[in-house]
Amino acid sequence: MGFLGFLLLGLIAGAIAKLILPGRNGGGWLITLVLGVVGALVGGFLGGAIFGVGINDFFSLSTWALAIGGSIIVLVIYGAVTGRRK
Repeated sequence: MGFLGFLLLGLIAGAIAKLILPGRNGGGWLITLVLGVVGALVGGFLGGAIFGVGINDFFSLSTWALAIGGSIIVLVIYGAVTGRRK
């Protein structure tokens, strides 16, 4: 998967993760993109370590599931870190 495809995957996965998680999550589309890409990396790493699959193909269901799952994990951590400051 190319760099732009990975950025698009991260943006969409981050947006879907924000829709799944309840509550107010700060940040605009740039934060969503960054957290989505980091989440896709986390999901790919965990998927490779646990299930033996990674993020290889843009149109694969496992790629999307890992990217969204990783984005949810990253958004939960981001919410816990930024929620303490308020």
